[in-house]
Amino acid sequence: MKIKNLEVWQLSYQLSCAIYHQTKDLRDWGYKDQITRSGLSVPSNIAEGIERQSNKEQIQFMYIARGSLAELMTQLMIGRDINYPDTGGYASVEEMDNAD
Repeated sequence: MKIKNLEVWQLSYQLSCAIYHQTKDLRDWGYKDQITRSGLSVPSNIAEGIERQSNKEQIQFMYIARGSLAELMTQLMIGRDINYPDTGGYASVEEMDNAD
């Protein structure tokens, strides 16, 4: 798969894995479900977009992935501000935000 060569996919894949590992003992199921879903959505939409045939479709999936990343960043910031344990990847998410 050509997505494995994309740094953006690699980073989002690693972030999603880190979230799953760091939240395995988190008992707030609603919060855990939200951040794992939005985290999983980022590399998944990048992968789906790359495999689409038209540039228009590829771009649309990149926008969806970017939206999922914004959702994840918000959720992780809320988790931080309500003093949840480290949910993994927060610093990486802020670094991605600062890279814009």
